[in-house]
Amino acid sequence: MLYDLRPPVRVLLVDDEELVRTALHRILDAADAVTVAAACDGPDAVATARRLAPDLVLLDIDMPGAHGLDVLRDLRALPDPPVVAMLTALDRSDHVEQALRDGASGFLLKTTEPRLFVDAVRLLAAGGVICTPPGSAAVLGRWARPAPAAVPIGPDDLTGLTGRERDVLALIAAGLANADIATHLGMGVTTVKTHIGALKRKLAVNSRVGLAAVLHRSAGGRDRQ
Repeated sequence: MLYDLRPPVRVLLVDDEELVRTALHRILDAADAVTVAAACDGPDAVATARRLAPDLVLLDIDMPGAHGLDVLRDLRALPDPPVVAMLTALDRSDHVEQALRDGASGFLLKTTEPRLFVDAVRLLAAGGVICTPPGSAAVLGRWARPAPAAVPIGPDDLTGLTGRERDVLALIAAGLANADIATHLGMGVTTVKTHIGALKRKLAVNSRVGLAAVLHRSAGGRDRQ
């Protein structure tokens, strides 16, 4: 018999509604290789994340007392920041671009079917990008502006990347997680992370979503020539 020796994905649930926290807690705890490290509301999120060091934070956007975008920025500023995905009850595109720019790895509808929700959590924890609401996915598709104070990236600026960095960038844009990229390119996961760090510095973005958007914009610019 084969056993999966990988540690479970440790999730922190952040939502101001106890009913939502309880429902998501039950869904995730019932899944294999996923465990809920804690559940709290917005004001306690950063302190809880600092104390427990979860792999993934599922963060509600609209919370009284602590807006999700403010909490997101504080979480991403931690010395060892967790992956953060925004939770939303409605398919709304407002705040999406800012959240992506501030380092969110995607968006999940609270009404997502449980099995798909668990699959999304696993993919996010592995370094993937998820946008389940159609509205947020549309924003992702057109989101192409660089981070503030960065030099605008033109369609030909990818020529400054190494061949390996281009390979990694293409697989990120295809939605592959770090482990899958490593397998595909025959390198270690640590090497993949090193390439991703270099890509973020060179392309002046701070998330995988931003890297994917740069590649899509570059391809679109070449197509229009």
